[in-house]
Amino acid sequence: MSDYILEMNHITKEFSGVKALDDVNLKVERGEIHAICGENGAGKSTLMNVLSGVYHYGSYSGDIVYNGEICKFHNIKESERKGIVIIHQELALSPLLSVAENIFLGNEQTSVKGVVDWAVTRKKAEEVLAKVGLENENVNLPINAFGVGKQQLMEIAKALAKKVDLLILDEPTAALNDEESKHLLDLMLGLKEQGITSIIISHKLNEIEYVADSITIIRDGKTIETLSKKSDEISEDRIIKGMVGRELTNRYPIREGVSVGETIFEVKGWNVYSPDDAEKKVINNVNLSVKSGEVVGLAGLMGAGRTELAMSIFGRNYGQKISGQIFINGKEVSTKTVRDCIENKLAYVSEDRKTYGLVLMQTIRENMTMAARRKYFSKNGVINKNDEIVAAEEYKEKINVKSNSIEQEVGSLSGGNQQKVVLSKWMLTQPDVLILDEPTRGIDVGAKYEIYCVINELAKQGKAVVVISSEMPEVIGTCDRVYIINEGEIAGELTKEEVTQEKIMQCIMDHNRREG
Repeated sequence: MSDYILEMNHITKEFSGVKALDDVNLKVERGEIHAICGENGAGKSTLMNVLSGVYHYGSYSGDIVYNGEICKFHNIKESERKGIVIIHQELALSPLLSVAENIFLGNEQTSVKGVVDWAVTRKKAEEVLAKVGLENENVNLPINAFGVGKQQLMEIAKALAKKVDLLILDEPTAALNDEESKHLLDLMLGLKEQGITSIIISHKLNEIEYVADSITIIRDGKTIETLSKKSDEISEDRIIKGMVGRELTNRYPIREGVSVGETIFEVKGWNVYSPDDAEKKVINNVNLSVKSGEVVGLAGLMGAGRTELAMSIFGRNYGQKISGQIFINGKEVSTKTVRDCIENKLAYVSEDRKTYGLVLMQTIRENMTMAARRKYFSKNGVINKNDEIVAAEEYKEKINVKSNSIEQEVGSLSGGNQQKVVLSKWMLTQPDVLILDEPTRGIDVGAKYEIYCVINELAKQGKAVVVISSEMPEVIGTCDRVYIINEGEIAGELTKEEVTQEKIMQCIMDHNRREG
């Protein structure tokens, strides 16, 4: 008989009369890594928030059975006392506090009189950091002195500093590169050997296949099925079918009815120096062009300079001593400010949608029309709200934003739907050129497919589209032509017929040898 550490039975949770969870059931065996898969908005994070006490007992129906007893958690503290620790997708760290202070925040190591014992705090912080492979890090440094990958591991160290029997990780690798992700997944396997049970929520199916013993698939707030490595044939295609309710035989929709026209976007002799060091050149003599109806990819390794290039072009939001020329529709244009860019029909969708793309406290309507408001939705400084409503409703329908209404707060949407709102925002400025930086980061395969369809539609309308992506299959699957960037320079150019992952890496290696 199986030994279940956790059973969630018939969990139903509503928001404003809409069922986010509808009779969900989950069983997790002791000592396993259990994955939860589903599209954005399927209810995965909501289910974990019910479990951890973020949504208190009484705000949902159903039972949580943990270690054989029915639990009624009213807050996170209560679930943590039982050994349930959740690490949310958004890191819960205080950037200016030291590593040691962050690890024991809310769990202070005090002496008899209630005073923090800093010597014990630092010693214990070093001990838990060693458990996650960070034994040589200085615990006195502020946590913002470290990259996102190390911060994610420090968040796990913070969890391990508490009594933990069940560790929940919500999209733990969303902001990590491949190497950092592999390290974190190996760490989970190490924790499993120590007897810690884990639940991982992830969109990255290859990662799930790597670590998970069982997989529960959730769709539209309902449990579809639970697969076990011991007894079931698990494949990416089967998981996708469960998640989206249909087979995605082709992950990248075929681009039809598109005719590639004249060159409408050109960058010539573009140079950018680091914002922190006026002697350090980040972008060196970059030349690129995009035709009407063409989707061009920028591929490269982390830190190659792709985002820096895009941000320096769009409103000069990165770097100093910027030089070079930008041509749109054969005319040299100024892109010194964001307003210049909008006026000249250039749009940029940032990789960081929460910081640069959206105002999370505002509605879908307000976010969608924000960039185009001055030009298309106001007259003499007065906003025409009716026009805003019509446009927002049209785009909500057009690119399938799942929400109750356009007046819903954007912060309450899933990552995939937030991304669609950002895309709508820039599409409403009626650009001729769109730069999409990591357009599918942190979103599921179903939402990815929908965004690829949007990219195809933009190409069909004759737009010039630039796609920056760290996922090489995505670049290969969506782009007509690919520029490879390495160390801030164009290392090569490949056509759709030529491009493979191997050839991209070959370009990078060849460029490194030339540089060396």
